Amino acid sequence: MDREEVADEIFRKVAEVTPHISSGLQNRREYVGEENPSDEEQLEADVWANEFFKQEITSIDGVGQFASEEEQEITECGEGLSVSIDPLDGSSNIPTNNLVGTIVGMYDDELPCSGRNLVSAFYVVYGPLTTIMRVEDGTVNEYVVEEKSGDEVDIVLASEDIEMPEASVYGFGGNKNWTEDFKDFEEEISRDYKLRYGGAFVGDINQTIHHGGLFAYPYRTDAPQGKYRLLFEANPVAFIIENAGGGSTDTEQSILDVEASRLHQRVPFFAGDGELVEKVEEELEAP
Repeated sequence: MDREEVADEIFRKVAEVTPHISSGLQNRREYVGEENPSDEEQLEADVWANEFFKQEITSIDGVGQFASEEEQEITECGEGLSVSIDPLDGSSNIPTNNLVGTIVGMYDDELPCSGRNLVSAFYVVYGPLTTIMRVEDGTVNEYVVEEKSGDEVDIVLASEDIEMPEASVYGFGGNKNWTEDFKDFEEEISRDYKLRYGGAFVGDINQTIHHGGLFAYPYRTDAPQGKYRLLFEANPVAFIIENAGGGSTDTEQSILDVEASRLHQRVPFFAGDGELVEKVEEELEAP
């Protein structure tokens, strides 16, 4: 298979098992007393979803590497695309029954590498509907996964060639330890845009794409490198945003241009409306 066919197969495999992932969260809401490589406490659901997706993705011919936010090391599979995954983005929302998701990036180089090496990316939102926002052939399309009888699903194209509308919302995370310049920036933004922040990256980005606006998890006084992992979260989401007509930045450059030197590297993250991203670069100092 060529790389586009491999990307299609990865998308299909993940989409087909999303009902199983969603239903499997119900009885896996307890913490297991361990931390992932990013020093975050793991839920039973994190461990289970990671193992499930790993088995599905590494079985695909044409996957060369598998890397998970929940694992310290890369799994070598052979030759082909390098796959990064955040199996359950926002898993801390599970005990309170709020949104969670899955983020997948497919790179045509060995990890760690630049976001410019992304071939495709998508994220899943497990909400009232299970939806998938995907980049394919340079456009952003949204799918709805509909369960049928047995284990069969329909993957229905709901919206195609999505372009972000005029900005109307914003969502900023990490507010306990914002820097002074970012506090001033947030105060300015809040005068013109509605606050929408739920604490699950995929949910907040989905709001940004559908309503237009700016999402940020900036560098903080206690975390100058920010929160999001470059390879697992920031690159795939920035790739989707930029293909939907928006922009991304770490305050100095596109997220996709950030040099990747470590598997679990973090990065300050700003993405959304292109003019607001330019405003970030003009008004905020680099960490």
